[in-house]
Amino acid sequence: MAESAVSLVIQNLIPLFVQEAKLLNGVHEEVTSIRHEMEMIQSFLKDADTRAEKDDMSNVSKTWVKQVREEAYHIEDVIDKYILHFAKQPHRRRKFFHFLQKVFLITINLKARHVIDSEIQGINKMLEDIRKRGERYGFNAKEQGTSSSDAISDKWHDPRMASLFIEEAEVVGIESHRDKFINWLIEGPSNRMVYSVVGIGGLGKTTLVKKVYDDDKVTIHFDCRAWIIVSQSYKMKELLRDMIKQFYKARKEFAPREIDTMKVPSLIEELKNCLREQRYLVIFDDIWDIGFWDHIKCAFPCNDKGNRIIITTRNEDVAPSSNESLDYYVYKLPSLPFEKAFELFCKKVFQREGGQCPPDFVDFSRGIVERCGGLPLAIVAIGGLFSTKAKVVFEWSKVLDSLSSEFESNSRLRSITRILSFSYHDLPYNLKACFLYFGMFPEDCSINCARLTRLWIAEGFVKEKKGQTLEDVAQDYLNQLIHRSLVQVDREDYIGRIRNCRVHDMMHEVILSRSEELSFGLVSMTNYSKCERTARRLSIQKNVITHLQNITNSQTRTILILEVDEVPNSFLTTCFVNFKLMKIMDCEGAPIDYIPKEVGNLLHLKYLSLRDTKVQILPKSIGKLYNLETLDLKYSLVSELPVEISRLRKLRYLAAYIKNNDVEFNFDFSQAVKIHSGIGCLQSLQKLFKIEANNNALITELGNLGQLRKLEITKLKRENGIVLCTVLEKMRHLLSLRIRATCEEEVLELQSLSSPPPLLQTLSLSGRLEKLPEWIPKLKSIARIGLYWLRLMDDPLKVLQALPNLKYLWLYNGYGGEQLHIEGEGFQKLKFLGLESLGGLNRLIIDEGALPLLEKLRIGACPQLKEVPSGIHHLKCLKNLQIYEMPTDFALSLQPNEGPDFGKVKHIPFVTFRYRTRGEYYKRYMVGDSELLKRLRA
Repeated sequence: MAESAVSLVIQNLIPLFVQEAKLLNGVHEEVTSIRHEMEMIQSFLKDADTRAEKDDMSNVSKTWVKQVREEAYHIEDVIDKYILHFAKQPHRRRKFFHFLQKVFLITINLKARHVIDSEIQGINKMLEDIRKRGERYGFNAKEQGTSSSDAISDKWHDPRMASLFIEEAEVVGIESHRDKFINWLIEGPSNRMVYSVVGIGGLGKTTLVKKVYDDDKVTIHFDCRAWIIVSQSYKMKELLRDMIKQFYKARKEFAPREIDTMKVPSLIEELKNCLREQRYLVIFDDIWDIGFWDHIKCAFPCNDKGNRIIITTRNEDVAPSSNESLDYYVYKLPSLPFEKAFELFCKKVFQREGGQCPPDFVDFSRGIVERCGGLPLAIVAIGGLFSTKAKVVFEWSKVLDSLSSEFESNSRLRSITRILSFSYHDLPYNLKACFLYFGMFPEDCSINCARLTRLWIAEGFVKEKKGQTLEDVAQDYLNQLIHRSLVQVDREDYIGRIRNCRVHDMMHEVILSRSEELSFGLVSMTNYSKCERTARRLSIQKNVITHLQNITNSQTRTILILEVDEVPNSFLTTCFVNFKLMKIMDCEGAPIDYIPKEVGNLLHLKYLSLRDTKVQILPKSIGKLYNLETLDLKYSLVSELPVEISRLRKLRYLAAYIKNNDVEFNFDFSQAVKIHSGIGCLQSLQKLFKIEANNNALITELGNLGQLRKLEITKLKRENGIVLCTVLEKMRHLLSLRIRATCEEEVLELQSLSSPPPLLQTLSLSGRLEKLPEWIPKLKSIARIGLYWLRLMDDPLKVLQALPNLKYLWLYNGYGGEQLHIEGEGFQKLKFLGLESLGGLNRLIIDEGALPLLEKLRIGACPQLKEVPSGIHHLKCLKNLQIYEMPTDFALSLQPNEGPDFGKVKHIPFVTFRYRTRGEYYKRYMVGDSELLKRLRA
């Protein structure tokens, strides 16, 4: 990553210095010389980094690359200190980036000039010496001329990468294994059974078990489930606590607080009590310890309810042997047969061709699949690479020739490693940096995609593209990593947006190793003293915060605090006092309750997250953070933003509200923050949520925010509506809009919006409406709509069903009439429909041809609705029908054997009923459940 470090200096820092720095006599020439020198050196470094990563470069060359990287960081430090020095001058506080030359001449003192001049000259001399040393030892452009895509090394490494892509592999060739396991789990004996899936890395053990675990038949069959990843360094206490919490969560209950202080024996007893009357399923994924099962088996009671435990492991000795007990079964997962492997490869590579291999590529493809040896991991990895290549025989031939010797001369596991490394090294430099950033997060961490991409932007990894926002470009980067099968999608919503992602734990270890080698970042789980001078990024994890009291390394630019129980105030003060060049401070979820006033010292700070913390007040010095782009206060306790916030002219993302979820309906009606006048100055804002509509003047200011993509505004009064509509007509880039009235009875006056934002994809309205706004049919891009407490008397579905791209609709207390009618061509793309608290509804009609893609229908608290929706039998894609708090007659009519409407829903795989048990919690029943029938007949 040396080239990346140099590139960052050239592209982002040197231009600022040169453009503004006609400043000091002689310095301008020195800076220009540095730029020219680094541009020449940059041409050496792309292939140098590639060879260094592949161990195909001498130690001398590696040392040379390291020296260049460290000097690039040194230049960055000097420039940032230079900017910081002049920003502290009185005139600079008023106009930070204007008339820099004049400010220089007026405010700079001779001593500072001498120091800066000396440092720059020293850097220039150092770069010249480094380049000469490189040439002296034969490290020159001619030697490094081979491109990274052509220079495939013979020295591949790191076998721990093998399991990365298994969960992303398409389900080809494992269907029979999956169905067999599902049958064992559901139809097997009543005694507790332990199934072990055994095989080498890359066979698809986790993929298979995850498909079984997530299958709807399995989720409904068991009262509670837990998925536990057992790392090589697992701690029994943490593992037991995790299981207990998962089981309580599955039952919609809170785990006892005492478990956080319990020892292992007490945790085992608590787990046994928790499961004594439950039918449970537990997955232990990736076990390495031979004695693991013997240590933990006493925690699982045998209650003859058909409990199941599944273990995945590479080592057959780890699996409980069937020689010990008939309750143990070891399943050795075979490799894919050739035809199934070929099918998987074609699905990955020839997506545009419908998964069919073109005739010209049959021989190439079959040759590649043969060399993959039936391993899904290898097939998906190499398939992801070839899917990015042009469908040209010559290009494929070059790539295949470079891999041939590797497949023929090494073992299967080594082959997997080569393929994965090939995919990684084929990444562009910007994507390599983004990919390495996954190492800043804990192993097995599900990472919020929006958070990740904002961090990439703050780090400077994301390059501007004409016609796209940085956020759009960053999302494209993430999509590329997913497409290449280096990153896995962890959660996706109904409208197709990727919400969470992750990397496999084996690849996570590889990333950490490479990050340490490249001084990319340090994950501190033991002691900060191991950090090299050039490690710019620090991820503090696993309660090591107490070891960090003496941190003074001013080189640190990024700090992430993750999964710690205590953060001393002295540590925060240290960060804000000593790390004056810091760009990123991410405290999401950290146990902190204040931010020191010294935060204003961090002139270079671009990203500050206090999400899900106990912080209540932002210091006024926050207004000094002129470069701040992200301020995340979501789920913190900050209820009011200081007026100084209006100075943050570069702010792109502002999220601030206090958590107040309605558990019953899973609505997020959190308390918005108060914002003072001046918000209109933040013209770079793209996301703003949530704010209170204090007055018309504040709403009018929003009209200046022409770059907004997301806006959420609460406590809107009827008299604010006309002003808000005027403002919304100016927001041509708006993608998401959420409006909430002051209370359920307050009328939303939104009729005057004649021209809604043309790109709007998400709309949420909460409050009374006299009629559905006439601009709703104009929303041709809308994909998600939520309507709450509207109490319309005219059937809103007549309008909504014609929206061409609507995929998600939730109507809660939004209609007071007796009948809803979905016509034959209605809702052609809808996947989710929720109808709740419609007090007058007594009939729902669904015509044939309507809702062809509907997957989930949720009906609840409609006391007058006595029968199943007419026409529900037409919904061939419907997989899940959820019934909430519906009348007894309605529920009984759907029960098998005795319900007259059962025939209308028997084609739906999962029909569930939920009724309140106690407090805010619900109990779920399957159709035909004896407990449900007992309850309904009581």
